[in-house]
Amino acid sequence: MPEQPFKNKTISFYPEELEAKQMYKLLIGSVVPRPIAWISTISKEGINNLAPFSFFTVASRQPPTLLVSIGPGVQERRGTIKDTLTNIRDTEEYVINIVPEALADAMHESSMHVEPEVDEFVRAGLTPEASEKIAAPALKESPIAFECKLDQIIPVGSDHLVLGEIVKARFSDDIYLGNYKTDIDNWKPLARLAGDYASLSPSFRLPKNK
Repeated sequence: MPEQPFKNKTISFYPEELEAKQMYKLLIGSVVPRPIAWISTISKEGINNLAPFSFFTVASRQPPTLLVSIGPGVQERRGTIKDTLTNIRDTEEYVINIVPEALADAMHESSMHVEPEVDEFVRAGLTPEASEKIAAPALKESPIAFECKLDQIIPVGSDHLVLGEIVKARFSDDIYLGNYKTDIDNWKPLARLAGDYASLSPSFRLPKNK
């Protein structure tokens, strides 16, 4: 039997007895580490937008589909809709760029609340790169970018699940190992914890004792 490093005493929480923010803090401190979808879109007016989201995963392998949960606007705009979601609804396309550790500061800068007229690429000192299949730009500095066409948006409580089918996957040559694999130890994906972030520790295989 494996060692039990945790005490048997437990603390229980019931969502109906908590404020939404309290339950949210329990969730983001428990469902970790989370990959980050750095989503680039373009508005109907032609303004680029770039923002990170850490409620992100693969939804389907065939057709290849990615899922991002987009929450409501920031505190000072409670009840509003984030520019990313508005742009996806309007244009039905976007790019999910993957965040390497080296771009952590730039990613953080692009997460700040700014007016819709502000181009986060410019603000964060990043470079928009023309996509092949869609109008929304990719992030040139990102080692991996998935051009996506909107499949559907599903409202779930206060949030929206955005499902997008990948129409092109772009990988930097220096992180592609061949045989459809990436050199993860080279590009070092950034992960979201609760209020903090984590970088990649040396990878290992299971079981550890073999």
